[in-house]
Amino acid sequence: MKILVTGATGKLGSKIVETLLKSVPASNLVVSVRNPEKAEGLRNRGVEVRQSDYDRPETLDHAYKGIDRILLISADGDNETRIQQHTNAVQAAERAGVKFIAYTSLANAAESKNLMAPPHVATEAAIIKTGIPYSLLRNNWYLENELGSIQGAIAGAPWVTSAGDGKVGWALQQDYADAAAAVLAGEGHENTVYELSGPLLTQEELASALGKVLGKEIPVQQVSDEKYAEIMTGLGLPDFVIPIVVGIQESIRNGSLEVESNDFEKILGRPVTPINEALRQLVHVISQNK
Repeated sequence: MKILVTGATGKLGSKIVETLLKSVPASNLVVSVRNPEKAEGLRNRGVEVRQSDYDRPETLDHAYKGIDRILLISADGDNETRIQQHTNAVQAAERAGVKFIAYTSLANAAESKNLMAPPHVATEAAIIKTGIPYSLLRNNWYLENELGSIQGAIAGAPWVTSAGDGKVGWALQQDYADAAAAVLAGEGHENTVYELSGPLLTQEELASALGKVLGKEIPVQQVSDEKYAEIMTGLGLPDFVIPIVVGIQESIRNGSLEVESNDFEKILGRPVTPINEALRQLVHVISQNK
């Protein structure tokens, strides 16, 4: 059985591949990447590396040939670009006769008001339309997305947010990677939708947990979206990123990530990494990179 992981040199993709290699022979693994040179280390370990580009369907036909099970990791970019890229990938998987498609989607995608939801809605629909057995991995929110705020808190800055009392199901990328690997390599996941969410926390609760890890109180500043945009601009974020980060805060405030679920435990047979331990790991990574 040949398993293919797209985007395998990215932060999530590389973790998924490493997890798979613990239970799947390297000879059964294929990765498709835009830049094969970045995957040279995997090639040296016996993993087949194929070049592919979501923007060039002809490269996808070659990359997906002879593949039984595929994980499509969602691309980066604006919504319109991502919809086209994902559609190209799904259609190529169908042409290649792939027998199972897993896809990294977004929390509560079909009903979500999150500004990032449209590509996931379109991709889920495209996958289901093929009639190929699938698993939709609706990832809630990576704790790593908060690295900037965590670094700021370590340096003595307050935790700034405009998300109000909105709750998020944060979990480490490694937990999401372990779940994706379990679905790809396991059985009984055909035509499933998994809401992969950690225990729900507000920004205040997350800052409080971080404070316990750091051994100090972290003040939380709840601000307006306008003020949040102003602060993010002051921190040097590019102009095109500002509406995105503000939109994320707004969608959290409106409950788009407030999804309660035990699907992580269902897949992994264990709970997600507890928030204090997860934060401790990230604080350690930050200190190592100084």
